[in-house]
Amino acid sequence: MMSLENVLPDSAEIDSQGQLSIGGCLAVDLAEEHGTPVYVLDEATIRNRCREFVSEFNRLYPGTQVLYASKAYINPALARIFNEEGLGLDVVSGGELAVAQAAGFPLEKVYFHGNNKTPAELEEAVAQGIGRVVVDSFHELDLLNRIAGEAGKVQDILVRVSPGIDPHTHAYTTTGIIDSKFGFSIQTGDAERAIRQALGAANLKLRGLHFHLGSPIFELEPYEAATDLVLRFAAGFREEGLDLEEFSPGGGFAIAYTRDQEPPSVADYAGAIVGTMESTCEELGLSRPKLLVEPGRSIIGPAGVALYRIGAIKDIPGVRKYVSVDGGMGDNIRPALYQASYEVISAGKGNASATETVTIAGKYCESGDVLASDISLPTAEPGDVIAIPASGAYCPSMASNYNLNPRPPMVLVNDGHSRLIRRRESYADMMLCDV
Repeated sequence: MMSLENVLPDSAEIDSQGQLSIGGCLAVDLAEEHGTPVYVLDEATIRNRCREFVSEFNRLYPGTQVLYASKAYINPALARIFNEEGLGLDVVSGGELAVAQAAGFPLEKVYFHGNNKTPAELEEAVAQGIGRVVVDSFHELDLLNRIAGEAGKVQDILVRVSPGIDPHTHAYTTTGIIDSKFGFSIQTGDAERAIRQALGAANLKLRGLHFHLGSPIFELEPYEAATDLVLRFAAGFREEGLDLEEFSPGGGFAIAYTRDQEPPSVADYAGAIVGTMESTCEELGLSRPKLLVEPGRSIIGPAGVALYRIGAIKDIPGVRKYVSVDGGMGDNIRPALYQASYEVISAGKGNASATETVTIAGKYCESGDVLASDISLPTAEPGDVIAIPASGAYCPSMASNYNLNPRPPMVLVNDGHSRLIRRRESYADMMLCDV
């Protein structure tokens, strides 16, 4: 059994009194100051992961551009950190683009993804000088070509292809297979048609190809197989004018959610992708394109810890003991949606022995609102604070106001200091758009 260090942020410690601290701040103090539920993000972990991706990929393949996948979670304070660390951004909506703009992020380092971008989103992106649009459909090719022309611009694009490689992850997060709403399928011939249409579009400049297999991917072989396949596919269009300047195998890099999970290291992912690129390009006589990678979960996920306070406890003898907390599926839909598993830590009793098996239930009016099933904890009591690590990715960004519960605040911690980077919603906030 591996240690909890496998899932906790880099700065996290459990002291001799059993108190969990993150970024030099006691978890129970953060819960008291900001209320619960609250999401705590460790700045050191975020920066360490950014630097690891930049250094490991550039060590093997100089000039690699790391793009943070904003859908994992983004806000202006975080966008500024990613800019300071030299990352670009992968955005998938006008809202994420607006955050980049609000943070003063250099838009030439922003790549706009998505299978059904609206005309308004594309018009805004082109007008603001976005770096690349990653085109995902024939409809978008026509639409973007018209919008760029009306703006008097030639828009740089990548074409997203679907290589038909199964990454062996959850069905809902698999995107690179033939049966997917994303990308142009290589097998069906759509990718071939899309490249020819893009090359012939007067107001578009095709800079390269992109694919994304899904997430989280715990294996290296899918990256190797898909990289080789897409590069071989691209080589067939050299005589038709495709100069593969940029190549992106997307993201999907896994993290440990439970102490027994061992995802590949960043160096492992870099070695698999770069090794395949170099060998395939050499074999085909292809010029080496600029490499783009898109980590999201693997940067923000390990940095986040969700804190909750225990309320009602219901013991059904011989069946189950439910320990209810003041959050749940409204701030973390992943267990209900993906059957995701998490570790649970008693934030003030970290050194106490586990004495009971409990199920952590949320407060939402759904029987499926369960954050963790049949886990071992020290004796749970109302008022105790529990911590769920590896919660930085997708939990806050997929949060909802179901049952009209306010979404929780986000707190950034570092060197014994904490600062609020997103306040808790109020009831008035939730009614702000009602007319």
